[in-house]
Amino acid sequence: METLPISAESFKVGFIGAGKMAESIARGVVASGMLPPNRISTAVHSNLNRRQVFESFGVKVFSSSEEVVRESDVVIFSVKPQVVKKAITEVKSTLSKDKVLVSVAAGIKLKDLQEWSGQDRFIRVMPNTPAAVGEAASVMSLGTAATEEDGALVTKLFGSVGKMFKADEKMFDAVTGLSGSGPAYIFLAIEALADGGVAAGLPRELALGLASQTVLGAATMVSKTGKHPGVLKDDVTSPGGTTIAGVHELEKGSFRATLMNAVVAAANRSRELSQS
Repeated sequence: METLPISAESFKVGFIGAGKMAESIARGVVASGMLPPNRISTAVHSNLNRRQVFESFGVKVFSSSEEVVRESDVVIFSVKPQVVKKAITEVKSTLSKDKVLVSVAAGIKLKDLQEWSGQDRFIRVMPNTPAAVGEAASVMSLGTAATEEDGALVTKLFGSVGKMFKADEKMFDAVTGLSGSGPAYIFLAIEALADGGVAAGLPRELALGLASQTVLGAATMVSKTGKHPGVLKDDVTSPGGTTIAGVHELEKGSFRATLMNAVVAAANRSRELSQS
């Protein structure tokens, strides 16, 4: 039977799971004006604090996940990987082919999501923690029955908390190694830059402010100019100057190779965990 399209004008979104990621996405959707809060819902079973958080910006809070599913056209499973199977099977009887199902659980493959739910209209999304500040790098892969229109709708939803990319699911371990784990690498880099500033004589607060803004500015230049990072690096590296002296030290310390190795190691670990 033909899959019914979701109405972009009237659709409702429900979150199974009321944690930080669900909150970040819900807040982003409301702040962007894509959906009013009364078209978003979640379920809180006992944690009064989480209920208050969602109700504070107008999201409907039910006492059961089944109510969320019945209320929603797009159902986002935003729970930890170890409980996603339980979360899906608990609401399986209320799922249908008329709903778009989304999972943000790391390491859980589409074939398992579709098997547990009995539904093929599933989309797997891999966001990262900067979703909390509206700057996520998210990647999605469509399930068997998910349409391009479904993908466009989910792209808009997650676009409210950052950028969405599309990739074949077989690439998701590599995605985990880069964008999933990547924020931690950059936090380390910012901390190290700030420590370097302190070592060179700067006050701690100033050093940290300069380090974080420098990383933000450099990333924005790559994103907005479309120039290759190597070209941008060359633009600021004058002959015999200060920058090339610093770059030389980074090269001696295998800076680029270390970052590459970190991505590959995290990707390999993701592959191991998904097979266990």
